[in-house]
Amino acid sequence: MPKMKTKSSVKKRFKVTATGKVLAGPGKKRHCLSARSSKVKRQNTGTQVLRHQDGLTVMQWAPYGLVR
Repeated sequence: MPKMKTKSSVKKRFKVTATGKVLAGPGKKRHCLSARSSKVKRQNTGTQVLRHQDGLTVMQWAPYGLVR
């Protein structure tokens, strides 16, 4: 059987913690920021932990894990 391919965008956009949770950067912070409040822009910095079901979906896209 040939190897399964990992989605390239997943390698760039997600990280896995030591406990198996998936970290991702929040969206909606690239343009049209004048329409958002300062609070929303501040809360969208850094990384956020995905919900469990979303994390399972991301890990399906990376069949051999995410190595960094």
